[in-house]
Amino acid sequence: MCLAIPAQIEKMEDKTATVVLAGSRTNVSLALVPEAKLGDWVLVHAGYALTILDPQEARETYELLAQIEVDEEEVKRASTAWTQEEKKT
Repeated sequence: MCLAIPAQIEKMEDKTATVVLAGSRTNVSLALVPEAKLGDWVLVHAGYALTILDPQEARETYELLAQIEVDEEEVKRASTAWTQEEKKT
């Protein structure tokens, strides 16, 4: 499964930008969104900014990702408990 993450453009140089992505900085290509500006939120995947997001979309995406992470932890706990129960029998 592939996942694109919202990031905010912090610095721009030619067709490349430094973005803040979940607290980390990374460089991405702006080739697919040449209209992007400093401060814009973009959806990033595999080193490319794919589309421009409004701040509300970025916030909602982060909230959904946080929910997925919580659900994933619950699945891991349930799986571990189930595996331990199987070993007892």
